[in-house]
Amino acid sequence: MKTHRIGIIMNGVTGRMGTNQHYVRSILAIRRQGGIRLPDGSVILPEPVLVGRNEAKLSALAAMGEGIRTSTDLEAELANPFNAIYFDAQTTGRRAEGVRRAVAAGKHVYCEKPSAVSTAEAYEIYQVAKKAGVKHGVVQDKLWLPGLVKLKSLIDAGFFGEILSVRGEFGYWVFDGEVVRPQRPSWNYRKEEDGGIIVDMLCHWRYVLDNLFGKVKSVSCKGATHLRQRRNEAGEVFKCTADDSAYATFELESGVVAQFNSSWCVRVRRDDLFTMQVDGTEGSAVAGLRDCVVQHASATPRCTWNPDIDSPVDFADGWNRVPAYQEYDNAFKVQWELFLKHVVLDEPFPWGLLEGARGVQLAELGLESWARRSWVDIPDLAV
Repeated sequence: MKTHRIGIIMNGVTGRMGTNQHYVRSILAIRRQGGIRLPDGSVILPEPVLVGRNEAKLSALAAMGEGIRTSTDLEAELANPFNAIYFDAQTTGRRAEGVRRAVAAGKHVYCEKPSAVSTAEAYEIYQVAKKAGVKHGVVQDKLWLPGLVKLKSLIDAGFFGEILSVRGEFGYWVFDGEVVRPQRPSWNYRKEEDGGIIVDMLCHWRYVLDNLFGKVKSVSCKGATHLRQRRNEAGEVFKCTADDSAYATFELESGVVAQFNSSWCVRVRRDDLFTMQVDGTEGSAVAGLRDCVVQHASATPRCTWNPDIDSPVDFADGWNRVPAYQEYDNAFKVQWELFLKHVVLDEPFPWGLLEGARGVQLAELGLESWARRSWVDIPDLAV
């Protein structure tokens, strides 16, 4: 049985997302299952090298697995021909330079989103990778959430009839550190460190909308910095300079209207930290991270406005759960496996650096819409 051993430079893996989602739940999980088994009986086995500046942190992560390499010398790892893939989970401001260096070294590239701090830079690294002929990908994890996979199956089956609108609610209360320790890093709330929820979440909403409902045509966005100060990891008070909430409306080329509220200053009274309601002529659905419920037109109650009495309709009734027709793995791990198969077998992988640039573009135009207090059209980025 042939084993395809693939060296992966994992840069920035000591951060929260790099450690939890990419290293532990993806690459280590793939190794622990014996690799990715292919139809011909062969196996793809990722061989990561953890790269960073803190040797103690790298050693602690390496101890979680067997035979895991570490290095504080990125140039040496880029020069190592065994390392075929460069993965970047550094802070956004460092990402484009890391990708450029990796492409110059002939590495295939996979990176977190946002892929860069501006549309121009994100598009430029796409062109650099395209010209070099290396394979490339950007994390678009929400496409493989069980709730959204179930929702996509409904769309493909024509359950909704004509889709009319999409409403998304994302977020939770991120503690300010005064009494309870914050559960997100403090840089998220500093614009000078590339923080802000518009930059973070509109990249996600771009690929969700483009892949499920149709190309985004225009955006109207209002941001807000609701909490003016917080405490950082050392307990020190700092001024918040980035938006912590965003209220956005999107017009799609399909005619669908989509509205997404994103906030780190909201308390959750809904089914999940993220829910998305889709309404169509023949039925509606509400998808969360793992679950999805539907109400068909034939089961829709006849509602009548009368605030003088308790509602005779139980609005949570009359909805049915979409069955789990398959097993669902971690969304980041699923995309990692697809990218590794793309590198080894040349299987299709449409979620490349161009898609990353489109996500950055929507975030940038969302910020422009907020500043101009107007709708902003979204121009095409040439393939």
